[in-house]
Amino acid sequence: MDLIRITNVKKTYKTGVTAIQNLNLTIAKGDFVFIIGSTGCGKSTLIKMLYREEKPTSGQIIVGGIDVGKLRNGKVYKIRRKIGVVFQDFKLLPKSTVYENVAFALEIFGLPKDEIHAKVLKVLELVGLKSKVKNYPSQLSGGEQQRVAIARAIVNGPKLLICDEPTGNLDPSTGMEIMEVLEEINKLGTTIIMVTHDINIVKKMNKRVIVLDSGRVLKDYEKGTYSNENI
Repeated sequence: MDLIRITNVKKTYKTGVTAIQNLNLTIAKGDFVFIIGSTGCGKSTLIKMLYREEKPTSGQIIVGGIDVGKLRNGKVYKIRRKIGVVFQDFKLLPKSTVYENVAFALEIFGLPKDEIHAKVLKVLELVGLKSKVKNYPSQLSGGEQQRVAIARAIVNGPKLLICDEPTGNLDPSTGMEIMEVLEEINKLGTTIIMVTHDINIVKKMNKRVIVLDSGRVLKDYEKGTYSNENI
């Protein structure tokens, strides 16, 4: 069953730049998809449209049964609750502990404290940071900070996790550790879309790979069929 269905989507910015054109794409529930391509190919615009930071100029984007492009600004929370987002630069609150950084994502929904506590500890255990609940971001390595960011993104149980260059600031070994965490999350049923420039990670993970070029799908490789020779 499809979680995402993108039909004839075009995105032109006010500057006149067309970042996405005639894009058609479906992503199934539980899939793990890499989106790759050269700088300016439309990767960032695509994922921003998925979590409704940008709206398509034309065409339709359906995420979890919601027509994202037609959502009014006051209703954007409806899609944001279904989606977790992980960025390259972590975006942690520096004066908050690991626990507080993750709990914050639930507090904004007004959940009871005991429910928040249980959910936070569960995801911190999943990402291997249960022993670091009282630490501050400055006391963590880059890889640990990214694990906190991942925990915060998934603590509300999103159907979709979007990762924008999550290993971009990490060394190769730490980057692969993060990929192992993401694979475990995917095995639990969360659909993952990851934008990356790291071809080595793409090759090692053997997932579906979508190559964008000038805002269009240039290639769509089924799981395990991408190789370095394809680019």
